[in-house]
Amino acid sequence: MDRAQLSDFLRTRREALQPEDVGLPRGPRRRTRGLRREEIALLCGISADYYARIEQQRGPMPSEAMLRAIARGLHLSLDERDHLFRMAGHNTPSRGLGTDHVNPGIMRILDRLADTPAQVVNGLGETLIQTRLAVALIGNETEFTGLSRSLGYRWFTDPLARRIYPEADHALNSRVFTSEMRAVYSRNGADSRVGEIVEALLAESEEFAGLWSDHEISVRRPDDRKRISHPDLGILDLQCQVLYDADQAQALLVYTATPGTESHQKLQLLPVVGDREPHL
Repeated sequence: MDRAQLSDFLRTRREALQPEDVGLPRGPRRRTRGLRREEIALLCGISADYYARIEQQRGPMPSEAMLRAIARGLHLSLDERDHLFRMAGHNTPSRGLGTDHVNPGIMRILDRLADTPAQVVNGLGETLIQTRLAVALIGNETEFTGLSRSLGYRWFTDPLARRIYPEADHALNSRVFTSEMRAVYSRNGADSRVGEIVEALLAESEEFAGLWSDHEISVRRPDDRKRISHPDLGILDLQCQVLYDADQAQALLVYTATPGTESHQKLQLLPVVGDREPHL
């Protein structure tokens, strides 16, 4: 661990970020160049004291999970993230399909969507980060571990995962998830992480095995619409807008509703109903 270089790197990256880059108000009395330490800590989801100690060369060696959070909060590129890990004395993470590092450009857009249900997912269907309103709409999808991090895997192995969609849509959703998984599988092969998921599903789910054998490609929902079943608000008829990063390894999903509709009115109530309980 190179404490001096790590400290300098964190400070320079923090000072390079402006409040408007991360969706924060500048305020009339700001004298600090870039962001304050407590603002970066908030973006990283860690305590301000812990972050300050690292930047002041007083902290312990950060864990890999902590470094991933710092890389995300500082909006680092992949090369910058790898440098951060090396300065902190860790091996660099994988850059493969299942990377947890959110593309900085995607992250900047997400920062401006605090009042909108939105989330970032990778090609495995793993949710990397969500806005608070996305958690209120569909629950916290970042809490899962192992194969269950993938929504496609949960869909076919955990009946509770299907509760966010109306039962009438389940058959189509099964086809969509299988088709999306086949597209990723065709690009990455049997020896990849998606290959591991497919192998597990073929052994655990007869429904998936049947759909997999159909070789359906590019199954879509009509007009890219999603119906979400919420325990307090009922069914919401939403459009899911998708923005991919340059490598199409990650996607930003933004849930909206047509103004003036009942579903639009229900979306406005999400801040009131609060976070959705897991699996509800």
